[in-house]
Amino acid sequence: MIQAIGLTSTPRKELPPAVDDVSFEAHPGRVTALLGAPGAGKTTTLRLMLELQRGRGITYFRGRPLHRIAHPSREAGVLLSEVPGHPARTIRGQLGMVCAAVGVPIRRVDEVIEVVGLVSLCDERLGTLSRGMDRRLGLACALLSDPHALVLDDPAGGLSVAEGRWLHEILRAHAAHGGTVLFSTDDPKEAARTADRVITLEGGRLVADQEAADFARTRLRPRVAVRSPHAARLGALLAKEARAAQRSVEVVREDGNRLSVYGSTCADIGETAFRHGILVHQLADETGDMGPRATLPAEGLASATVVASALLTSASATSTLTDDALTDDAPTQDALTDDASTQDAPATDEPATAVAATGAHTPDEPGPTAESRTRAAASPGARDLPQLPPPIAVRQAPSPLRPLRYELRRATGVGTGYLTSITVLVSSALLSVLLARIGHTPQPRLLAAWPRDCPLPPAALGAGLLGALAFGEEFRHPALAADRGTVPRRLGLLAAKLLVASVTALALAVLTVGCDLEMLYLVYGRDLAGVPADWLSLSASWIGLTVGCAWAGVLAAGIFRSTTAGLAAVLAVPVVVVPLVQKTLTGPSVRKAAGFSERLRELLLMQWPFGGARYIAAGARLVAQPVGSALMLSLTALLCAYLLTTLRSRVR
Repeated sequence: MIQAIGLTSTPRKELPPAVDDVSFEAHPGRVTALLGAPGAGKTTTLRLMLELQRGRGITYFRGRPLHRIAHPSREAGVLLSEVPGHPARTIRGQLGMVCAAVGVPIRRVDEVIEVVGLVSLCDERLGTLSRGMDRRLGLACALLSDPHALVLDDPAGGLSVAEGRWLHEILRAHAAHGGTVLFSTDDPKEAARTADRVITLEGGRLVADQEAADFARTRLRPRVAVRSPHAARLGALLAKEARAAQRSVEVVREDGNRLSVYGSTCADIGETAFRHGILVHQLADETGDMGPRATLPAEGLASATVVASALLTSASATSTLTDDALTDDAPTQDALTDDASTQDAPATDEPATAVAATGAHTPDEPGPTAESRTRAAASPGARDLPQLPPPIAVRQAPSPLRPLRYELRRATGVGTGYLTSITVLVSSALLSVLLARIGHTPQPRLLAAWPRDCPLPPAALGAGLLGALAFGEEFRHPALAADRGTVPRRLGLLAAKLLVASVTALALAVLTVGCDLEMLYLVYGRDLAGVPADWLSLSASWIGLTVGCAWAGVLAAGIFRSTTAGLAAVLAVPVVVVPLVQKTLTGPSVRKAAGFSERLRELLLMQWPFGGARYIAAGARLVAQPVGSALMLSLTALLCAYLLTTLRSRVR
């Protein structure tokens, strides 16, 4: 059950709030439609319910607010807009990423693909999907964690009649299994045809809360749609004959050559047109819309107001309680709301009106707890000031429950990484052959395809680009945080991205050297394909350079939310940081660290008697190099900045 109480958006400067004090319920096993014209506040209401927008009010999902549910995606499946994701990712790859994000087994992908009818299109890319297929994929994402409630914003918008009928059949099947379905629409006929209950918004306020049958009786009525090149003449004749026969017939002139006739039949209109020789192009029975204001009788609106005030009082009394107390009080709110909303007594029923107005409760209807009444009485000015609904704070974006699996599927689901790696290997091999032909290039730089005038070799640039894409693609195509626009800065997600970036950079470094050796051997023979004597320290330096560039790209893209910024941070190490480090090390000083390497070697030999000092000494020499020290300095600064932004977002 979904209970929305006192939803109010934040006012916009001098304009009124888009949603003002909206309260309603959506019951399990039923389909509830949120109806309103464009701009009535439907989307804002749903965003306030899901805590995606700041405002006031509270929404209970089976007795608990969404921010107190451990895994919100398993409670409410959401579809608010088009499915975000990289255009080159396949349907199966997108659903696999969502599976890792919400923590459900990968076999669930095949189940929902079959449910939504995408079995034959599971390998299609997101950029090629039509509107109907995109809606099916969005519904699959909402159903992936098997939620109890479905919250959909205009799910049938832009769909054909057949696709819309299929979509509503899926929603009806979900409700038949005990789930709660809430969807918004601006079509009254769709709401009356597909929903069990219709909640009407106008200007950000609740104007009606009715059963579908009552809504159809008070809001919709049958009409005859007529299209004729002589529509004005036919309309005048129909009105004249209705007055002569003293029948209640209303003729409404539509755009162009169309008429809407209320209170008559196709047979009567056809006979009138035949008698007067009027050509008719269309004559069909339809369901007409009486407009947004002819919605709810006075007694119905009074009943809805009583329910909203009772729910708001109960919510204010229980908003400061703990999780257990809040869960225990949920049946009380349900009983109060059910009794108030299902009563059929008219507004002139004095006992019922008196009970609702004074806030008293019958013996069968438990009221607020003694603790809540004591708090309300003890608060200063409680009787003078109205009780405002609690503020709505925007929830942080969800973090994947399986970060490593999520990152692996993200990295391997798009061909950008493969294309970048192939480009790096080809350019590195060609550059090494060109450098060998020119000459005057040392063997280590020849194997790495690193010219002296180039700040970084192709492998390091490629590793930095792949690291920058790890966060940059998610900010451009937010598969993880679709409705919030940012990627959560969680340490688990960062560790997964750093690990995958390290493995990718290591593989790229090894493959680059192997391809360069093979090309040099094929073109020039064994003279240039030899292995240097100090290959161990050179390998450590080479791997450290590529992995460090990849890490710099990951951290910078996570901080600045841009792939370009991540790659710029990688290039800034040799261009900006290395000259600063060299200037610092070679500048004038009073004391110099003479003999530091010998003393460090003695210390390492004392602490590592089994030969481990050799590897530590190689790492120390790597850090002592200008590029290594500059890279370590940049990584430290980026990591500190990332942790600072993480802590700041958590404090907020």
